[in-house]
Amino acid sequence: MRKAKPKKRILLPDPKFGDPEVTRFINNMMLSGKKSVAFQVFYDAIDIVADKMKKEEKAPLEIWKAALENITPHVEVKSRRVGGATFQVPIEIRPERKVSISMKNLIFFARKRTGHSMSEKLAAEIMAAYNNEGAAYKKKEDTHRMAEANKAFAHFRF
Repeated sequence: MRKAKPKKRILLPDPKFGDPEVTRFINNMMLSGKKSVAFQVFYDAIDIVADKMKKEEKAPLEIWKAALENITPHVEVKSRRVGGATFQVPIEIRPERKVSISMKNLIFFARKRTGHSMSEKLAAEIMAAYNNEGAAYKKKEDTHRMAEANKAFAHFRF
């Protein structure tokens, strides 16, 4: 890279929980610049999680954080050409990218779910991820399985 690295933008904490990680999640979820809609969807989803998981002794925000932790991948595979062949090389993921991947997977698979509103779909995906199930968790497991299968090519790391 010729230019200097861009400065990290500081995210303001969200109004309800005071957590910048929630703001980052909402920025990922937002469509067409409709941030207030994204905030409302997230807060409704957290309320649904609170209602449905009353037996857990955790706050709904802690359940969301635990769900994100459960679907966070630790390794991924990257294509690397060596000679004429292309190898899938397993590589450890940077911490910021781990969080980004887990948030984007949670949102993507929540959108693909069947349900009435986005907040209901998001709440269902959060609860599934918290219980180590659901499509986002399966995606993480598939990524880890692929990295494990291609462990022999780890020496091609760059």
